[in-house]
Amino acid sequence: MKEQIHKTGEATGFLPARENKGKPITVIGTDKIVEGFDDGCLRQALNARSAPGVSEVVLNPDAHIGYGAPIGCVMASPTHIYPGPVGVDIKCSMSLLQLDVPDEVIADKRVRRALINAICERTPTGAGKGQRSVKKARRVDIETGKKAVIYGASEDVCEQLGIPVEWAKRCEDSAHVGHDGTHDALARRLQLMLDGGYAGRFPKKIEQLGSYGGGNHFGEAESVRVADTGAARLAADVFGLKDRHVAFLSHCGSRGFGHDLATNQFRVLQKKFEAWGTEFPAGDKHLCYAPLGTPEADAYIDDMSLGANFATVNHLLINALVLEAFQEVLPGTKGGLVYFISHNIAREEVIAGTKQWVHRKGATRAYPAGHFALKQTPFFDTGHPILLPGNPRDGSVVMAALAGAEKSCYSVNHGAGRQLGRKQAFRTLDQSNVDSDFDQNDIMTNCRKYPRDEAPDAYKDFNEVLDSVKKAELAHEVARLDARFVIKDASAADD
Repeated sequence: MKEQIHKTGEATGFLPARENKGKPITVIGTDKIVEGFDDGCLRQALNARSAPGVSEVVLNPDAHIGYGAPIGCVMASPTHIYPGPVGVDIKCSMSLLQLDVPDEVIADKRVRRALINAICERTPTGAGKGQRSVKKARRVDIETGKKAVIYGASEDVCEQLGIPVEWAKRCEDSAHVGHDGTHDALARRLQLMLDGGYAGRFPKKIEQLGSYGGGNHFGEAESVRVADTGAARLAADVFGLKDRHVAFLSHCGSRGFGHDLATNQFRVLQKKFEAWGTEFPAGDKHLCYAPLGTPEADAYIDDMSLGANFATVNHLLINALVLEAFQEVLPGTKGGLVYFISHNIAREEVIAGTKQWVHRKGATRAYPAGHFALKQTPFFDTGHPILLPGNPRDGSVVMAALAGAEKSCYSVNHGAGRQLGRKQAFRTLDQSNVDSDFDQNDIMTNCRKYPRDEAPDAYKDFNEVLDSVKKAELAHEVARLDARFVIKDASAADD
């Protein structure tokens, strides 16, 4: 029997905790979205709510079943750290590069094809692919790679990799520190890893800086359409968005390095639970945890921070390479970073007046105008940019949070969210229909066949998801992003 969600508004509701023990789960979604939540997703949300030390759980409209906790949820705790609600792709993120190219310039398919080729010559796609798989990548030596994962987008790292230093100011977090608030903790942790047998793997992982990887990661050239409201125009100006110009949206994370760190943490913590005789919350091994202040929590925070720094530098390097590709095809092109923001991370934030570790798994931070954490940023009067990918056919959006985001732990969904599992998508979607969808909408790709498991119809109705965010008064739309071409790992299309 499906768990009962009680509606409190057009797009808000709550799911009572098991036996009413603790604050109910906050649910964001219209009736159509809520009806689409499957039993497994709701069970995982309830499991997460009943886990030790958890004070808040939020279920966003893109929520679907994941490992331990649903993808598309927020989980807060003042006392514990949980690897599961961060996931195996530490700091999987979005970034947006605004270019000074009018969108009419890329109406010509020959220009778009040249841009696709120039980008693919610099930024590899596909699992395990790194700099050596393309001829114009920017090589990263081991010492620079070490600095990148320890210090993130520092001035030194940016200068060595040809990344504009000012872009670091356009990041949700340009650098992460260790459990004790220092980079030294990360340096010690990395050295411990290298001495413990990771030295042989590390060089191959560093070679993946500046690459997309596979799965749902992508690069996408967009036509920007700023919304016709005063608030949207003000925010767009602060964000640096240019109406009817080309922007480039990227989705990727910490690649193989982050995956290694995360899977090792799961393995270590799960073994400790078994050695201690500690029960897993709801019997789910993926909800293993560590109380803050313990050696286990310190080790996880350090590893998460190393992976997060990799992801930050990876995104900024990709954007530098994309700008270089545009300049090769369209000489004189200029570009600036709009924002870089994560949707798989745990951060220490103030929630309900208390410092807590906010775990966002497939969820995006959403601080509104006037939030104290934005005081030293350009976004204090507007809220920071929120980058929400939908799908190439239906578009993506840039949003800015409203004061109502407080109800969702200052978070919104990270995109549309899957409605078909990967195997189900391969079974049920027709390849010719998937590809003709792109042709009909004049969207070009680097794929011989677009991956069926990544087709627009594998995802929820993006407009319905957006409607949920707006009706819940979490955020307002600043601009629409209409896809003009997509860079994607096409290997899955042939499976």
